[in-house]
Amino acid sequence: MKLVLPDTLILPPDTRLGRGVSLQLLTLCESFGYKGCLVCGHSQVRSGNLDRIQKGGSGNADVRVWLHPGDEPTLAHLEDLLALLRQHEPDWVAAIGGGSVLDVAKAAAGLHGAPLPVSAYHDGESIPPSPTAFIAVPTTAGTGSEATMVSVLTNADTGVKKSIRHPSFMARLILLDPDLLETCSPNVLAASGMDALTQAVESYCSIGASWLTDMLSLEALGNIHKSLEKAYHGDGGAFTELMTGSFLAGIALSNARLGLVHGLAHPLGARFHMPHGLVCAVCLPPVLEFNKDAIPEKYAHMSDVVGEDLLGYVWSLSGRMQLENPFTGKTLRDPESVVEEVLASGSTKANPRQVTEEAVRRILRSLFGEEQTP
Repeated sequence: MKLVLPDTLILPPDTRLGRGVSLQLLTLCESFGYKGCLVCGHSQVRSGNLDRIQKGGSGNADVRVWLHPGDEPTLAHLEDLLALLRQHEPDWVAAIGGGSVLDVAKAAAGLHGAPLPVSAYHDGESIPPSPTAFIAVPTTAGTGSEATMVSVLTNADTGVKKSIRHPSFMARLILLDPDLLETCSPNVLAASGMDALTQAVESYCSIGASWLTDMLSLEALGNIHKSLEKAYHGDGGAFTELMTGSFLAGIALSNARLGLVHGLAHPLGARFHMPHGLVCAVCLPPVLEFNKDAIPEKYAHMSDVVGEDLLGYVWSLSGRMQLENPFTGKTLRDPESVVEEVLASGSTKANPRQVTEEAVRRILRSLFGEEQTP
């Protein structure tokens, strides 16, 4: 592989890592202007994180708060947040939360002032640049959304879940505060951590990978391997390494794209309303089985990083963290539509092995069972 830069390289310009760094959020945001919007979920209110962050400001800024109602991010959530932005006209939007909160907030900052309905951009219309700064404060270690220019949203009217992207979506400031993982339950740490691990694997294997993203992906995989299970069992000392791994995987995927796991996870997550990380965790083994002969050298490198055969490692790690197949006993009622969406996905098109209709059907049967996949 030649040591040349990718055709396009999008990186976050300012990232700060450290315990308690989130308390500096409002003061740091003043460099973007004195009118802002804080976006978070109800869990950040209950935990006291929002209150602590608000008290850390100088009091000079005019800041509104928008609470994410929960569940996977939708176009309706985005429209609701954009209505507040049109009313308040902020200089910046800061998100404190997991992937759902970050994805809605970055899309709102990136589409602030855009002339068309959000559904038009979800359907593929060109996104105009936005001057509104997006700031990310992740509270989980999984999606890597803080480090990407990608927002994954569901159109609840059509049931279509897919990503939209633009350089304006990239965070201008990222605060990685391991203390914020203290409020995550073990099951959230497990599912979000497997999302991060999947992203490290898929960005490394993607046909869009470069020597630069390969380095980031392998470093991310190593960090996640060393810290995820410790974090799951309550070892706060592992939080910094886990958060770092998730962040590095996010940068890698933003510049290399992903693969078939995410091609499957979006339509399945939209239909069954399962946590994205859990869906990734159960889709990763059959996709690795499908891909490994096409990437023998990279598969060997990843196995070296985790210290054993990668496929066996993924199975055993999921089992130790009690991540069970959520599709067991469920019926996939529209397999034709799912297959069509998987094959059309940009993630699937970046998979290292060409994906056929039969390959998708075979993986769906492995997830749902023969009798549940008409």
